[in-house]
This record gives sequence, C-alpha cells and structure tokens, in this order.
Amino acid sequence: MEIADKVETPTTETAVETPSVELSPAAVDRVRRLLEERQLADHALRVFISGGGCSGLQYGMALEGQPRDTDHHFDFDGVGVVVDPMSMEYLAGARIDYIDDVMGGGFKIENPNAVSSCGCGHSFRTSREGAGASGAGCGCH
Repeated sequence: MEIADKVETPTTETAVETPSVELSPAAVDRVRRLLEERQLADHALRVFISGGGCSGLQYGMALEGQPRDTDHHFDFDGVGVVVDPMSMEYLAGARIDYIDDVMGGGFKIENPNAVSSCGCGHSFRTSREGAGASGAGCGCH
C-alpha cells in the first residue's frame, strides 16, 4: 500500500501523484510492535538520511514523538511515518520492508534513487554524489 500526496490539476479529473515512501505490511507490523513494546502509541517512525557510511549517505530511523510542521507525514494502517524535506529528496519512491529470517531481523530499504549501495544495505550513493566510494569491502556487518 503506497500513500502519496495527490494534487489535482484544474484542467483534468486525473490526479498527479507526488512520490512518497512505502512501508510493507511486515514493516508496519514491526513498527507497531516496537511502539507497543515501548508504550509510545503517540509516536511515529522517523526515516532520515544523513551523511556518512561507506558509500557517502546512510539511512537512519528513530521513533519520533514531536514531528515538525515541515515533515512529510504518511499513515500506514495507523502507523505514522515522518520524513524531513531534505531526506525526502533521497527517499522519494523508496520501499521500506522488515525482513526476519534465521540470520536475524532488520529493516531493508529499496531505494530507486541509489545508484550503488554498501554490502550491508545501510549506506548508499546517488548520482548526485559522484563516483566516490563503491561500497565494496565496506566491512559492515
């Protein structure tokens, strides 16, 4: 299920969708459990991008109790997600999933804006960052 801002054009009845983030059902369930376990029912999942990591940029997530007015706000079956405007530039169209297997569990981000990523999947590079780090041999676990 993808949530997107819709902007109607005055000349047609069709809507133009602005790219957004998507949370898989497994990710929604995991965030909901985290909020329940920590008794933070009024919080949302903040997804953000920061500089660093072996490929130049890295993903971050936190539980947010006070979203800013400037944040992009999304709702997935009652689970809120907030993304700041700068991070939204890098996350537009991204899909966030939660994988739980015999090797352990964790969030996985499929980002169409990433031209390369680290072997661990926590760091990436876009075409704007140039051809610096390749992500090979990053040593992430």
